[in-house]
Amino acid sequence: MIPTTATLPRTVADEIGPRRPGAIYANVDGRFEVLALITDPAEAAVLLRRTAARWAVIVRDTLRADGQPFAVGSVWTTSDYLIRPATSAYSPAA
Repeated sequence: MIPTTATLPRTVADEIGPRRPGAIYANVDGRFEVLALITDPAEAAVLLRRTAARWAVIVRDTLRADGQPFAVGSVWTTSDYLIRPATSAYSPAA
């Protein structure tokens, strides 16, 4: 099942913010395209290398020509801003 804000606990949805696959957002660290949203705590913990992880977002920095995908677990804050919203249709990850 693809997670939606309705199926996630409110605090997790608040932490993730509008970061869904296809979205592009920016902050002081760069401009990032969201490639995947991981809401399985066990998988997120492995990706982020911390046991308390509840979710992870896999992103790619679009300002770097050599930008490689990586996982982040930082919460959405007022210093983050959405450039392009996520696509409305989800496609299965490869």
